Amino acid sequence: MNFDDIKLRAKEIMAPQIGNLILVFLIYNLILSGISSFSLGFAWVLIYGPLSVGTAGVLLKLDRGETFTIDEMFSGFNDFGKNLLAGVLISFYTLLWSLLLFVPGIMAMLSYSMTFYILKENPELSAEAAITASKNLMMGHKWELFGLVASFLGWWLLSIVTFGLALIYVMPYFNSALTIYYQTLKHSKNISL
Repeated sequence: MNFDDIKLRAKEIMAPQIGNLILVFLIYNLILSGISSFSLGFAWVLIYGPLSVGTAGVLLKLDRGETFTIDEMFSGFNDFGKNLLAGVLISFYTLLWSLLLFVPGIMAMLSYSMTFYILKENPELSAEAAITASKNLMMGHKWELFGLVASFLGWWLLSIVTFGLALIYVMPYFNSALTIYYQTLKHSKNISL
């Protein structure tokens, strides 16, 4: 896949709703980081899945050119149990793979990276089935996705230099690109999820 095309498309879909998208990611990160700092990570696991599914829904709407409201980022709480389980399983599996070595942990994270999109588009799937679908979708494409993540290296460095201030733009931009990658990969494999 051409990363430049994906990134250009990400900028295009962000433009009409950039303010709301930035607000979604500010809220997302403030909630997760705030809860993590107060609860030593335990409560973070409780909301990571539902919040991520809702945010995936916002990004999917953005990709389709639809408008969204800020409160849609909380739609993952409508099916709290399943989305909670997905977040817990992804965190647990990634931790287990990370215990082996750093690289297996990264590969696991890449394998599970499409789970929240899949859950949003297929609410009838169980958490385990969505994780399996993500692993199947990413089969043979993990290094490609790693390349997309690495193509944002300059943006990640800018975020470090600005003490995280650049993340206000980088997080929506990166996640919009990830959404386009998901849609492109799904269509290239002729998978209707």
